[in-house]
Amino acid sequence: MLEQLLIFTRGGLILWTCKELGNALRGSPIDTLIRSCLLEERSGAASYNYDIPGGSYTLKWTFHNELGLVFVAVYQKILHLLYVDELLAMVKREFSEIYDSKRMVYDDFDETFRQLRKEAEARAEEMKKSKQVMAKPVSNLGKKQGQQMQKSGFEGGNKKKSGGGETGKDGEDSDDNVKNGTLENGHSNGEVTSRGRVNGKENGNSNTNAGAFDVNKLQKLRSKGGKKANPVVNKVSKEEPKKKPTKKNRVWDDKPVETKLDFTDPVSENGDGHMAVAQVVEGESMMDKDEVVSSDSESEEEDEAETGKKEDSKKKGWFTSMFQSIAGKANLEKADLEPALKALKDRLMTKNVAEEIAEKLCESVAASLEGKKLASFTRISSTVQTAMEDALVRILTPRRSIDILRDVHVAKEQRKPYVVVFVGVNGVGKSTNLAKVAYWLQQHDINVMMAACDTFRSGAVEQLRTHARRLQIPIFEKGYEKDPAIVAKEAIQEATRNGSDVVLVDTAGRMQDNEPLMRALSKLIYVNSPDLVLFVGEALVGNDAVDQLSKFNQKLADLSPSPSPRLIDGILLTKFDTIDDKVGAALSMVYISGSPVMFVGCGQSYTDLKKLNVKSIVKTLLK
Repeated sequence: MLEQLLIFTRGGLILWTCKELGNALRGSPIDTLIRSCLLEERSGAASYNYDIPGGSYTLKWTFHNELGLVFVAVYQKILHLLYVDELLAMVKREFSEIYDSKRMVYDDFDETFRQLRKEAEARAEEMKKSKQVMAKPVSNLGKKQGQQMQKSGFEGGNKKKSGGGETGKDGEDSDDNVKNGTLENGHSNGEVTSRGRVNGKENGNSNTNAGAFDVNKLQKLRSKGGKKANPVVNKVSKEEPKKKPTKKNRVWDDKPVETKLDFTDPVSENGDGHMAVAQVVEGESMMDKDEVVSSDSESEEEDEAETGKKEDSKKKGWFTSMFQSIAGKANLEKADLEPALKALKDRLMTKNVAEEIAEKLCESVAASLEGKKLASFTRISSTVQTAMEDALVRILTPRRSIDILRDVHVAKEQRKPYVVVFVGVNGVGKSTNLAKVAYWLQQHDINVMMAACDTFRSGAVEQLRTHARRLQIPIFEKGYEKDPAIVAKEAIQEATRNGSDVVLVDTAGRMQDNEPLMRALSKLIYVNSPDLVLFVGEALVGNDAVDQLSKFNQKLADLSPSPSPRLIDGILLTKFDTIDDKVGAALSMVYISGSPVMFVGCGQSYTDLKKLNVKSIVKTLLK
C-alpha cells in the first residue's frame, strides 16, 4: 500500500500531498531523502531505502526540471509495489498541466490523483495476471518434454544393451547411439558415461572414427584416479589425530633467551620522562595561508569551445549547430545529454575518480537537466559542464563547521581535553600527519599531548616519541601488547590532570577487512568517545578509496555495542604533492562517506599541511 505521495518545489515548498493516504510516517524519510540523496547528487539512483527500528520505507521520485518540481512516493519496503513508477509519471504529466507558479493550493488535484491511482493499480493487476497465464503453459510444456526425454533415454539405453553383442557395422552403430543419446536425452555427463561403460565392455574391439571422443579411455582414467585417491584420503585421516610439533625459537648463541621484545623506555611511560630539547622551528604552517588559484580558466574555456564547435560541426553540420545555438533547443532529452556526459565521465576517471562514483554523478546531472530548456547561444556540452561544476562544489563544500580551533576553545571552557583519533589503513602516514597537526595547534598556543595507542606495529611508539621530542610535546605511552582503548583512556585522564587542551591519539594501521583489529578500533572509539574521528587516506588511491571508507564505516557501525555508533567525522588526505592533477580521490572519499576533507598533507616537513581548496579541486577535475 502506498504510504504517502508529495509534490514540492526545489525550494522546499510543499504544493500538494495526498490526504486520502495521510499515514503517519515513522521518522523523517522525506527529510533524509533530501539531505542524503537529492542534495548529495545521488538523484540518479532508482530508489532510496529508509530504515529505522520502527519501520522500513522505500522512496521513489521523479523531477520536472523545467518547472522545478519534485514528486516523491513513499511505501513500505516489504511490499515491492510495481505501479509506483508509472503512477509518478502520470502524476507528473497531469500536475504539470495545472501548475501555476503563483498558485499555492491544489485541492482540486485529489480527484485526479484518485483516478490515476486506480488506473495504475488496474494495469499492475493485469500485468500480474498476464504473467501468471504465460507461466502456466510454459511449466506444463516443460514437464511433458521432461517426461518424453526420460522415456527416450530409457529406450535408447535398452537399444544399446540389446545391440551390444554384434561387431563390425553394429559396433559403429552403437557408438553413434551413444552420441545420439547424449544429444537427445540431455541428461548429465554422469548418466552418459555410465552407459558408455556398459558399451565399452561389450564393444571393446569396435573401431571408432578418428578424432571421436573415446568414453572407454575416460572411464579407465577416472577409475585409476579414483583408486589412487582413496588411500591418500585414508592416510590423511589416519594422520590427523597426531599432534604437530611446535616450532621452537632459534638460539643463536649461549646468551639467555629474551622473554619479551619490548624495549620501551620505562622512564617516559607516563610522559614525564626527560626529552631532548631539540624543538624544530620551521615557520608558519600552510594551514594559516590562503592558497592562490591561478586564473587561467578563460583560455581553457576558449580551447574547449573551439573543440566543441568543431565536433558539433562534424556531427550536425555548420548551419544546424549555429541555428540551435541561436534559437535554443525546446527541451533537453537523455539522448542529447549522453555524448557530453560520456566525455565528462571519462575525464573524471582520468583524474582518478572511482568509476562507480563518476557514473553516479553523471546520472545525477542527467536527472537534473532532463526536460530543461536549453538557453539561446549555449551548447549542450557547456550546459552539462556547468551543471557538473555546481554539483562538485556542493559535494566538496563542508555542510558543517570544520573549525577545529573553535571546537578546542569550547572544550577548554568545559575543562576537558579535545580528543582526536587518527585511523586508516597501513602506511598512509597517520603518525607523520598527526605530528603536522600537533605543530599547527602549537602555533596557536594550544597545549597538545600525543597518545601512542599503536601497540601493534614494532617501532610505532619510538616513531611518535621522536616527533614528540622534536616538537617538545608530552607523549603518553605504555609500550606494546597493551589494549589501545585502555591506553587512550588513561592518556585522556592524564591530559585532564596536566591541563592539556588537545589529545592526539595515534592508532595502528589496519586493513578494512581485518575484523579483529577493526573490533579493537571500534572498542577504542566506543570507550573514549572522541570529539573527532579522522580517517587518514592517500590521495593516490582510486577505486580502492570507495572500498576503504565504506567498509571502515560499515565495520565501525556493525562492531560497536552502541545503538548509535560513531563513524568517520572527517578526512585527512596525505601525499597530495605526489599526484599532479589526479585529485579524484578527494571527490571519491567525500562522496562515499559524506565527511569533509579537513586537512591535506602536501610534503615532508611539519609545515606541509593545508586546507582543501574546493574551487581549485573542481577546476582541476574538469580541466
